[in-house]
Amino acid sequence: MAEIRVPELAESITEGTIAQWLKQPGDYVEKGEYIVELETDKVNVEVISEEAGTITELQAAEGDTVEVGQVIAVVEAGGSPSASAESKEEPAAQAAPKAEEKEVQPEPAQKQEEAAGRTVASPAARKLAREKGIDLQEIKAADPLGRVRVQDVESHQNKPAAPKAPAQKAAPQKAAAPKAQDNGKPVERERMSRRRQTIAKRLVEVQQTAAMLTTFNEIDMTNIMDLRKRKKDKFFDDHDVRLGFMSFFTKAVVAGLKKYPYVNAEIDGDEVVLKKFYDIGVAVSTDDGLVVPVVRDCDRKNFSEIEGSIMEMALKARDNKLALGDLQGGSFTITNGGVFGSLLSTPILNGSQVGILGMHTIQKRPVAIGDNVEIRPMMYVALSYDHRIIDGKEAVGFLKMVKELIENPEDLLLEG
Repeated sequence: MAEIRVPELAESITEGTIAQWLKQPGDYVEKGEYIVELETDKVNVEVISEEAGTITELQAAEGDTVEVGQVIAVVEAGGSPSASAESKEEPAAQAAPKAEEKEVQPEPAQKQEEAAGRTVASPAARKLAREKGIDLQEIKAADPLGRVRVQDVESHQNKPAAPKAPAQKAAPQKAAAPKAQDNGKPVERERMSRRRQTIAKRLVEVQQTAAMLTTFNEIDMTNIMDLRKRKKDKFFDDHDVRLGFMSFFTKAVVAGLKKYPYVNAEIDGDEVVLKKFYDIGVAVSTDDGLVVPVVRDCDRKNFSEIEGSIMEMALKARDNKLALGDLQGGSFTITNGGVFGSLLSTPILNGSQVGILGMHTIQKRPVAIGDNVEIRPMMYVALSYDHRIIDGKEAVGFLKMVKELIENPEDLLLEG
């Protein structure tokens, strides 16, 4: 008998939530096979069985909070995949002659899982399928190995529904009535995910523990947009990655952090820790909330490497494949609310960091150019900072430097 325990996740994570059981009592599991999806504060983790056998007991239900080291399931050595599959067949199938059973050859592990009614899928795909009410077994996977991914679920959802015969038409069902508050008004309650609870808790903590202020400026995006327009096709041909604005802003931020080192610091008790590295967090929106994967050593990366790293992190975030290491250790953060149309905002500091840059949507506005008024593509930018160690002069100087480098992008070759 083997006990399945919640594994060590990370130094800062002591508990998680059972998101979904991938196996049920009576199912056979191979050693190293995933049996449960665990949702933590930062990422989802699939827990494996350390022993081959049959699951005899689940000691936590979906939605339960479990701690590191806690027993959540029991696996009894013995059993076989075929026995697990037979236990789920119809009685008529169970009555098949034993002589025929001996002629059946063992199937590969992938086929055995399918026979047992389980479909191999990524955690993000399982989550999306649950939300959309789609049976994973109905989805055709593009992956040659048969693993269902998010894009397979989305493609399946967009397919036109097959027409049903009139005889199959069921009587309409009444929707569940929403719960009501004391005043009798209809409301609907849903449980916050662990990640959303953690986001809420940490944002409040930052507001309560940091002396946070925000300073603003605006950037004329004319030159950088012209440069990008001229170079984007060749850049893509040479590097197989698209040239966006994030690499320019990342390089400008690195130059600003070098000149104003206290913006690249944090407070540890009564000491200020000045970071001599430039690991920039890039905020990414997912269905479960905002995550901030970190692009390492941005001072040593060129534009294509930065763009490639950002794209990789965004794809991993979308597919729920971020590892804990992808989210830890950043020294400064950039968030771009402009992709959603935000014109102006005051970003909140990320954890123990003391600075965060907020980008916003590009909007054509009349601006004074010398004695003339011209229509220019303008972007508001915001720097939120911890006033405990960063004075207004430093904050304004940092943001002004970012502005000047973006407005004169060729200077990034010298400063970045």
